[in-house]
Amino acid sequence: MSAHELHGESHRNCKHLLADLSDYLDGEAAAEVCAEIERHLAECADCRAVVDTLRKTIYLYRTLPQPALSPNARSRLFAALALPE
Repeated sequence: MSAHELHGESHRNCKHLLADLSDYLDGEAAAEVCAEIERHLAECADCRAVVDTLRKTIYLYRTLPQPALSPNARSRLFAALALPE
């Protein structure tokens, strides 16, 4: 029996967790949202792994040198991500 089967309520909250994850990691989520996420993470090893991996990815992105992109590559990337340049 998996941890999610043992904690059925936790499993149902996994998708809900993802909706607020960015604000949580950026320190912009409301205190009650943070508390809810932290309760869920205490019970769900899968979500802890996702959060830890994302936290490390953000850290590396913010601390490592960023490669220079050619204007063409930048335009293609922004178009693919549907971001305004």
